[in-house]
Amino acid sequence: MSLGLLDPVVGRTPRGRIGRVRGATVYRYDGPARRSTPVLLVPNLGIAAPFILDLLPGRSLVEYLLGRGFDVYLLDWCVGAGAGREPTFDDAVGRILPRACRMVTAHAGTDALSLVAYCMGAAMAVASFASAPPCRLESLVTMAGPIDFARAGLFTRWIGRRDFDVDRMVDVLGCAPATLFQLGGAMLRPTMGLSVTLDLLTHLHEPRRIEELMAVAKWVREFVPVPGEFFRSWIRLCYQDNGLYRGTLRVGEHRVRLETLRCPVLVLAAREDPIAPPAGARALLDVVGSRERSYVEVAGSHLALLLGPEATGRAWPALAAWLTARDGSSPA
Repeated sequence: MSLGLLDPVVGRTPRGRIGRVRGATVYRYDGPARRSTPVLLVPNLGIAAPFILDLLPGRSLVEYLLGRGFDVYLLDWCVGAGAGREPTFDDAVGRILPRACRMVTAHAGTDALSLVAYCMGAAMAVASFASAPPCRLESLVTMAGPIDFARAGLFTRWIGRRDFDVDRMVDVLGCAPATLFQLGGAMLRPTMGLSVTLDLLTHLHEPRRIEELMAVAKWVREFVPVPGEFFRSWIRLCYQDNGLYRGTLRVGEHRVRLETLRCPVLVLAAREDPIAPPAGARALLDVVGSRERSYVEVAGSHLALLLGPEATGRAWPALAAWLTARDGSSPA
């Protein structure tokens, strides 16, 4: 097997940096834009590198959206070693994300944008725009994003207030280490290692499939810590208090009120997702004030919305069609 397949080059779509916000970086991907509304991708803060959104040619959500004429931007939280002062929850949701949104609209010369937010990034985007919206939203799309944390599967049990002392962990370690999430993923899918090995053996004659498996392995191998104070609040406020869904969460001086979200909302979920089960993700549609609400569920686990035939055949076309139909159409 060639070295290139063992360590594939990921995140290949050309892009340029348009600015930095408190250690985070906002990028714009190169390509002619036919749509009037810029699309900002919001991934996790920490845990995993955002190149999962631009994994490999032909298997890249970024490439797919560019090919359909969208003006695509990315908020890279840039957490980890050497990232500068670590953000708190209020920093990330109430300052960094809003400033990144305003940066995108200024760069694109518009007064609105659409958000496509993945996993943790979905809850953060929802909290930001349901507390003190920094600009007008044409459309909000959540992908595998937990909203009702009481229905967040095994994670809800593992990190409940009685069983998980987040204060002690952060006080001792200073962060949520990358190994915590690698071990957590292994516990959620105990047979994953065997499945990957069998997949590799089955597809040894298919270089593209081997390259994809190696790229995902690289993504997992390069997990990064989550900043301590952010993680402390994230676990307490979202998982243990379920404050986002219950309406008790505050971002700075502003209370998060999901009913104030009135832009079109699309929720994408995966049927066997143990991190953002469909019930917890779809719950967003029960509480927002939007008249245009839609839900698409695909087969598969947490990465099914970003990898494989369910992504390219169902999730991405639904996402692109939703954004296209509402490009420049949202009420003020």
